[in-house]
Amino acid sequence: MAANGSGSPLHKVGLGVRLLGASVLAGTLVAGLALPAVGALGLSAKSAANDFNNIPDTFTAPPLSQASTIYDANGGVIAKVYSRDRTVVPLSQIAPVMRSALIDIEDNRFYQHGAIDLKGTLRALTKNAGSSGVSQGGSTLTQQYVKNVFVEEAGDDQTKVLQAQQQTIGRKIQELKYAIKLEETLSKDQILADYLNITFFGEHAYGIEAGAERYFSVHASQLTIPQAALLAGMVQSPTNYDPIVYPIDAKTRRDTVLDQMAKYGTITEAQATAAKATPLGLKVSRAQEGCITAKGGEAFFCDYVQHVFLNSSSFGATPQARQALWDAGGLSIHTTLDPKAQKSLQASVTSHVYAGDKAATAMTIVQPGTGKIVAMGQSRPYGNGSGGNQTTLNYNVDRTMGGGGGFPTGSTFKPITAAAALDSGNFTMDQTYDSPYQEPYPAMTDCQGNNLLAVSNPPDQNDSKTLVGPFNMPTAMALSVNTYFVPLEGAVGLCNVVKMMNKVGITTQATYKTGTHTLAPIQQVQSLTLGTNSLTPLEMANVYATFASRGLYCSPTAITSVTTVDHKSLPVPGANCTQVMSQNTADSITSMLKGVIDDGTGAADGFSDGRPSAGKTGTTDSHKQVWFVGFTPQLSGATVVSDTGTKITSLEDGQSIGGTTPYPVFGSTVAGPIWHDAMSGALSGLPFVDFNTVPLPAKVTKSNGGNTAGATAGTTAGTTTGTTTGTNGGTASGTNGGIIAGLLGGKTGGKTGGKTGGH
Repeated sequence: MAANGSGSPLHKVGLGVRLLGASVLAGTLVAGLALPAVGALGLSAKSAANDFNNIPDTFTAPPLSQASTIYDANGGVIAKVYSRDRTVVPLSQIAPVMRSALIDIEDNRFYQHGAIDLKGTLRALTKNAGSSGVSQGGSTLTQQYVKNVFVEEAGDDQTKVLQAQQQTIGRKIQELKYAIKLEETLSKDQILADYLNITFFGEHAYGIEAGAERYFSVHASQLTIPQAALLAGMVQSPTNYDPIVYPIDAKTRRDTVLDQMAKYGTITEAQATAAKATPLGLKVSRAQEGCITAKGGEAFFCDYVQHVFLNSSSFGATPQARQALWDAGGLSIHTTLDPKAQKSLQASVTSHVYAGDKAATAMTIVQPGTGKIVAMGQSRPYGNGSGGNQTTLNYNVDRTMGGGGGFPTGSTFKPITAAAALDSGNFTMDQTYDSPYQEPYPAMTDCQGNNLLAVSNPPDQNDSKTLVGPFNMPTAMALSVNTYFVPLEGAVGLCNVVKMMNKVGITTQATYKTGTHTLAPIQQVQSLTLGTNSLTPLEMANVYATFASRGLYCSPTAITSVTTVDHKSLPVPGANCTQVMSQNTADSITSMLKGVIDDGTGAADGFSDGRPSAGKTGTTDSHKQVWFVGFTPQLSGATVVSDTGTKITSLEDGQSIGGTTPYPVFGSTVAGPIWHDAMSGALSGLPFVDFNTVPLPAKVTKSNGGNTAGATAGTTAGTTTGTTTGTNGGTASGTNGGIIAGLLGGKTGGKTGGKTGGH
């Protein structure tokens, strides 16, 4: 046992080794300060001096990470986002008592010594020489600041953080060298201000301003003596002296600081005694950060803005560079979000589909001709919590932008096929097909030259056995005739339809494999025109915005300007507007889609005040999703309602949607009203603007007009029974009446049967 005693030979050897390590640091001090060498240090000092001199002289403190603010189009704050909750303030906005408290407890000779306090360092060396490591720091505030810079640069990389915090001789040498450099370039006040702004105060609070707000809900300039003492005491160990978690330890540490403040004359003994008698007096303000703090359903748009920033080369050549800029913060990010449109959209989606419903709805509104996203929202609230049906998945966008798998679009895709046909110059709206109830999918060739064989099982078929042709393009669009658009797609060429998709911004589709949503190439199959690819409301709203802007496609934009903390403007992603189809093609599509709302499946969803509008309904197989995509000359919006579970079921399975159990479920009856109410509020106050339309060809005359008109009466979901006479043929009778009843025979028959039907 004697061998382990303090006077044993082994102990003396160990002590000698530690003293040798201490001598290296002392030698570094001597060499770094250009003081005469101490003979007792010998070659160790020379070696340390060489190591010291080999450290680069350059030391640049990085800009401190701060909060960025995201604004709407009117300048209102959507949210503050940051990787560090920090607000940098000048020394003049930090209470003098706070500055003194920090100096008294950490480096009472701060204003007397240079980069290194030789007295304090030698005292620490003596203590460390008798310990197993560096047990006492002896670091000046300047040295501590250098260490905090290393920690700041490490970011959230825990390995690098631990390396920056290592208490080793080598780390001390590095801190000393850089501290000397700092003292040569900055004043003491500047170093103190930088220290107080960089230091971590626990509870996600970085810098004295955030620390004051977190624990006392005051600004740094308003701190009192006991408050300043508490915060000054925390810098040594923010976790162990956290007053929220460890109030007793925090008070003990605070009182120690108060004693030091009295010792060095910052306060009197009486003031220290009085302050120690007070409780901690916490008034905690929890961190309020990120898109989750956004109000009015703006969180999903906020999340989209962040994804745009991190994915755009405008903000950095690499993902790492963009992330670094985002984390550095201090940015003012102004966006396209229109508060009025957003308020209207959010009220509509949440009133028609409840957050707790099995189904969810999502909607995006964009501005034709600019690509500006003016509103974006959904019925589910934003968040990670298990309660309240929260989600961070943005159903409006694809996976690369924080979304999910998109949704099959149903018949809302058909205008793209029509645009491909008309823009080719080989087809007109007079194009007519027999359009029986069902027929085989024709053989086609995809863009890779693969031949797709005809498919008869399952066949292409319409939603009703009574929906039969012949039809021309406008009538087929109004009635959403599948057996018209599949033959049209075959005649135009599947690849040409895909190329039109590309022109209007659709280059991929979302897929779902092994529990993960991914992006994949467009699925080139004969049913493409029926909306079998999974797309998003943002994509579809922008497609229809292209029709509204007479063929001018603009990439969706969310950010209008970004300014750095030093007021430098950064480039932002542009809309890159391009004419992708002739104006006549776009005007023809608009004219046909106007007919859908005037006389077709979307008649119930138009505006009663006469505002011109156009759009298309969509219902997917088994009624799993329903869509309404529509536009005016000023705004284009896309709405989808769908089950969002891993196993998507029919919306007609008896589930409640917005407090009702709709049946049957069609785009016009479920998605249409959401679109209508959202767009009504968004357009409020805007003037009525007419479309550029073209004359539509007359409807195809039937040889058995009466029978055809009568047969068509049952193709909708209406509940009104009636017999109507069309001006161009026959009598239309059917137990489902509906707005389509007699459309083939004329508008008179179509409007007298009732407006409860839809597709």
